[in-house]
Amino acid sequence: MERGHRALAEIDGQAGQEVVAALADIAPDFATYVLEFPFGDIYSRPGLDLRSREIATIAALAAMGNATPQLKVHIEAGLNVGLSRDEIVETLMQMAVYAGFPAALNGLFAAKEVFAQRTGQGSEAGA
Repeated sequence: MERGHRALAEIDGQAGQEVVAALADIAPDFATYVLEFPFGDIYSRPGLDLRSREIATIAALAAMGNATPQLKVHIEAGLNVGLSRDEIVETLMQMAVYAGFPAALNGLFAAKEVFAQRTGQGSEAGA
């Protein structure tokens, strides 16, 4: 659980904490599972660095085509762990080949929103 809290803070920052907090009143056990399994167990494994994990996560969420809120959180996370905007855009464009143009377009529009929000907050991280 502690490892999950640390990983969530490093990767998703405030956005991750908001997801966990939003689950507190409806499914607190699920919030615990999110902290323990994906962040405490998977993200904390040594086999891939966080940048690589976020590229894979962004690609998977974009390919699903029905996970835009989670995609936005992970685009933000990608910027937090050092991905550039160009790397994120290229990852999303790659999805046109394997998941189709609609999935790539939806991902690109999600990235556009995240980038605009970051710029609007005065943060150029990941630019």
